[in-house]
Amino acid sequence: MRTLYLFTKLIIWMGLICSSGIGLILCATALVISPNLPTPDSLREVQLQTPLRIYTKDFKLIAEFGEKRRQPLNYEQIPKRFISSILAAEDKNFFNHNGVDLRGLARAVVQLVKTGEKRSGGSTITMQVARNFFLTRKQTFIRKFNEIFLALKIEQELDKKEIMELYVNKIYLGHRSYGIAAAAQVYYGKEIQALNLAQLAMIAGLPKAPSRYNPITNPQRALIRRNWILGRMFLLSYIDKETYKSAINAPITAKYHGLKREVEAPYLAEMVRKELLKRYGEEVYSRGLVVKTTISSVNQTAANTAVRNGILAYEERHGYKGPEGHIDLGVISTASTPAEQSATHTATSRQPLNELDQIAEDIDKNHHPTISQDAIEHLSAFDSFGGLEPALVHSVTDLEVDVFLKSGQPTKVTFEEMKWAKPFISINQVGASPKTAKDIVTPGDIIRIRPVKRIQKDTQGNEIAITRWRLTQRPEAQAALVSLNPKDGAVEGLVGGFDFFQSKYNRATQAGRQPGSSFKPFIYTAALAQGLTAATLINDAPIVFSDANLETDWRPQNSSGKFYGPTRLRQALYKSRNLVSIRLLRRLGSTNVVDYVSRFGFSKEKLPANLSLALGSAELTPMEIARGYTAFANGGFKVSPYFISSIEDQTGNLLYKADPYVACRECPQRTEESNLMESATILNESTETELSAALSHPEGAPSSTLALQLPSLQESGHIKAAPRIEDERTIYIIRNMMQDVIKKGTGRRAKALGRSDLAGKTGTTNEQKDAWFSGYNGDLVTTAWLGFDTPSSLGAREYGAKAALPIWMDFMKTALKDAPETVYPIPADVVRVRIDTKTGEAVPPSHKEAINELFRIENAPTMDYHAPRGTHDKEEQATSFDTLEQLF
Repeated sequence: MRTLYLFTKLIIWMGLICSSGIGLILCATALVISPNLPTPDSLREVQLQTPLRIYTKDFKLIAEFGEKRRQPLNYEQIPKRFISSILAAEDKNFFNHNGVDLRGLARAVVQLVKTGEKRSGGSTITMQVARNFFLTRKQTFIRKFNEIFLALKIEQELDKKEIMELYVNKIYLGHRSYGIAAAAQVYYGKEIQALNLAQLAMIAGLPKAPSRYNPITNPQRALIRRNWILGRMFLLSYIDKETYKSAINAPITAKYHGLKREVEAPYLAEMVRKELLKRYGEEVYSRGLVVKTTISSVNQTAANTAVRNGILAYEERHGYKGPEGHIDLGVISTASTPAEQSATHTATSRQPLNELDQIAEDIDKNHHPTISQDAIEHLSAFDSFGGLEPALVHSVTDLEVDVFLKSGQPTKVTFEEMKWAKPFISINQVGASPKTAKDIVTPGDIIRIRPVKRIQKDTQGNEIAITRWRLTQRPEAQAALVSLNPKDGAVEGLVGGFDFFQSKYNRATQAGRQPGSSFKPFIYTAALAQGLTAATLINDAPIVFSDANLETDWRPQNSSGKFYGPTRLRQALYKSRNLVSIRLLRRLGSTNVVDYVSRFGFSKEKLPANLSLALGSAELTPMEIARGYTAFANGGFKVSPYFISSIEDQTGNLLYKADPYVACRECPQRTEESNLMESATILNESTETELSAALSHPEGAPSSTLALQLPSLQESGHIKAAPRIEDERTIYIIRNMMQDVIKKGTGRRAKALGRSDLAGKTGTTNEQKDAWFSGYNGDLVTTAWLGFDTPSSLGAREYGAKAALPIWMDFMKTALKDAPETVYPIPADVVRVRIDTKTGEAVPPSHKEAINELFRIENAPTMDYHAPRGTHDKEEQATSFDTLEQLF
């Protein structure tokens, strides 16, 4: 008995000694480790690595840049059922323990002792937060000790809601998704709040091993994991039996969802990315910046459509260049099942082309034709871009063509949607019109098709919209469009080419091309500013320039090849008379005009100080031309294009807000050229300083620090008045002259828009290498260009009015839909005077060949009779003339 007592006492003392030893070891470990651990309160200031996101001004997503897809949530945004799912999967006692679950750790130790393998780490959610934010994933005892001590410290500093927020936003869940909100988008294409219980449980199963339990790559393992979690939820009374049964029977619906871009504006997105990267480095990809641009989603979509339609219309005018490839259907199987495909892959089972044709004709009309996987794989080598899909021709009749898309889906193209395809012979010549579809394609051809909307009537006579496939081809021409708000220069829409992923070259901002006659309004404005008038006569007659530096004399001509004698400036502009423009520039002086025109934002270095400038020989981008035209639209003020409206951090703190110069008639004006140049300099420095202040900061600084650096410009409520570069009377008159371009000149096709407030100018360069149209009303300035990247002729009849104006019209039709017409009040000291159409001199009201003309009062013809202000022009009879213009 005494022996048993002594033995028991010994065991107790040994236990106490062991416990004390373990306690001493833990205390010593804590003393060594704890001082070297980071402070948990820094978690409140941590910036989760989130991508740069770019939006339209109406907050539609354009693009996302960054390796990690993440959308941080606050606790209230986390679905309660997801919290139940993650607790069941990872840490059922989360809301009760102090950061460490002793039972879980003990269970992990027992498993390790019994099996010699680590099957469970016993980590709580708090311990996982400690590991994810501060530690490595290397499995060592010292890391586990660090994890434990950090978890205890975190629980002292943060509440459970804050810890749960950090956990669900930090965890990696596969396919570049970090956090549950990103995972919901990646796997289900939905917001996390829109997922059902089975889907939430599927995501809750991912933190343990994102690759092993991935519903896309390992659906069976993912299903087992999901159902285990649902079972745990039932056992823990988080859900009832009926809910459990329903959830475990739910099918796996996960599939990869790429980034859901709501608006296609990749050229503008790239401009934003480059701008931020150039100034602030790689950090912009991980700080979660939210950039709101100035573009409208409606206008941008219209711009995309207009540019693509314009390019494809040009391509169709010049004929069909043939298929992009051809597959010998005689050596490719048409079996529809894997077994049939396997059987027919041998050489003995391959059928010749004529037998395949017979099979195609014998197919029941209620069944779709089939195609082999070999053919689909061959077709997949052809890329899709800009809405143009490669398709394999399977069979052809006179009136329709059966084709297969890359997806293997069969469809049809009717002859109606391909009869445009006259054979291409040269840039100026096409062959005869096809009579049937067989004249255009043959079985085995790889062609391009695109969806088009058509209106047809149903059996009750109602109009319905349907989608058909139309034959097209890979375009060789390119186009660009820029649309600006003339009041402050905000970019409303921008397209730099047919498709960004086909060619990233931004023709809207990078392609310097000759604008041709679309540059003439700047020269005519210079003339009006120097005291000439819309009625000033300039002789439209032959002119020859000799220069020792030229191999031959320069003999510029009008596009018609004719000469029209003395011509009023108004007529010369809307009829685009080249010789008048040249004589006008010579009269004003090239150097003087260059100095004047630079006020509109053009670099003097880009403007040749010679007579070719009259015909638009300067190499300028569509953005530069559009900027210049804003002064015509806003009454004579200089504004600068901008495309970043605001920048916020991931928590919504405003870091930057644009504060552009605004055209303001009521604001105090500064008209001296020195002040104009000073204002332009201030604008550039201001923009640079504001963005630098918003985004330059010490490494690791919290977002609240950045917000303090935000300039207070947007809070002041003031307007930064844009400098005036020309008297509003001059601008009013040149606008009126440019309205005649549309009413009865080279741009008169735009009358189809049914608006009286439009003004603009066509432009075509030598040999039709570039086609332009720039036009505007008081709300929008838009420039459209079409040409080849390597300058070459578009074709003998491809002038600005034919190639570029339709793009402009297509865009403006949508952009100005339901917008009221701009009313341009006649400025003070602008008068209407009755003049002779031939001499430009004032005449009495009874004069037979007379019209009303606008003049600044000091330049009006000296005659006693002046028509009252506000009198409407009597429409001048349009004579027959060539609507086309070219450079020289």
